[in-house]
This record gives sequence, C-alpha cells and structure tokens, in this order.
Amino acid sequence: MATKVIADAAEALAESVRDGMIIAVGGFGLSGIPNRLITALRDSGATGLTIVSNNMGVDGKGLGVLLENKQVAKVLASYVGENKLFAQQFLNKELEVEFVPQGTLAERLRAGGAGIPAFFTPTGVGTPVAEGKEVMEFNGRPAILERGIVADISLVRAFEADPEGNLRYRMTARNFNPLVATAGRLTFAEAEVIHAGYLDPSLVDTPGIFVHHVVATDGVKDIEQRTVRVRTEA
Repeated sequence: MATKVIADAAEALAESVRDGMIIAVGGFGLSGIPNRLITALRDSGATGLTIVSNNMGVDGKGLGVLLENKQVAKVLASYVGENKLFAQQFLNKELEVEFVPQGTLAERLRAGGAGIPAFFTPTGVGTPVAEGKEVMEFNGRPAILERGIVADISLVRAFEADPEGNLRYRMTARNFNPLVATAGRLTFAEAEVIHAGYLDPSLVDTPGIFVHHVVATDGVKDIEQRTVRVRTEA
C-alpha cells in the first residue's frame, strides 16, 4: 500500500517552504493546532511569511513561536487577543495585520478550497473591514466582495489518519482544520492516531485527495487558561 505517512516533519517541510509564502494553519486558540508542524515551520527558518489562522496562539506557544522568531510579515486572523508579542509587533509596525470576521475567514478558506475566487457577504458593511472593497446590493441589502484564500502550504491537526491521508477530527479540534486542509496547494497533516489500514469512509472528514503528507503528533495539548473551582469539604 502506498503511503503519505512520513517520519520527519521538519525535513519534509524544510524542502517545501520558502520565504514569503502564504501558510494557512488550523486550530482555535490552542485547541487543534498542529504543534509539531508549527515547530518544523519555525525550524525551517523561512521568513516574510503570511500566516492565515483564526488566531496567533499565545506568547511562547502555538504560532506565537513564529512571532518570537521574527518569521511573520503579515497575519490574516479574526482574534489575536491572547498574544502580547503580537500586539507589540503590530503597534511597532513590524507586522501587517488584516483582521477578518471569523465567519468570513472560514468562508474565504472554504471558497479557496472549492475553487471559488470570491463571494459577497453583508458582514462588515459600514465598518473598516469594507474599506477598499467592492460593494453590491442584493435584495436591498449591501454586501462586500471577499476573496477566497488559497495558501501555498496548509498545516492541520487531526485525531485519526490513514496511509492515504484521509483525516478525522475530534470534538473542538474540528474547527478551522477541515477548511484549512482543503485551502492549501500543499497540505501537511499531523494526527494522534495513524492507522495501518483505511479509515471507514463514512467517518472521513477530510478526504485524502486534499492531503499530501501525514506525520504523527508530538502529543502536546496546551490550554490557554485553566479555570478550576475552589475545592470544598465533602
């Protein structure tokens, strides 16, 4: 059986990534982020990157490590409130930022993966999001033109994978990962479980045709903020 499973994520990514590329990364906060692939991207030393992701991780974790390494030139994201370094680089004009409403970001990735170059949405009309964009009216309601996103490389994390690259996600990790996986010209996936045989087709979330390389995860699952109740006496 031919396989897309590789042992060395760093080597494979280093052979593919180049300065100035657009990199789309799955995850929501630190949930479902491809830690091992992000580390491999950091170790590649590529600079001038445009990162497309729901958020930029936190200081020292997730995509935050790329900011620390000064590898990012531009960010397209919907939420960046957990990262102080991101704010500092943005205010110092070291980082270009395009804020995208979360639903619009999801649809732009979906459109890119589906081969749809652009679409109209009412989200953002009358706000800075609409500046410089074409506006049309549909049924008496204005909408702005948003373009689909196609990344040079996509990095995602799945729960299960098989040798063909079919992926299945688990719970909250099924957030931006399926959209990011389809939007990349070259997609790397890391998975917690890699089966020797094929996944049940009825369980597949991302078909293997969208995935080019699969690697095992590093097992890390970070949490941004841990909140617990005060223990009470029984």
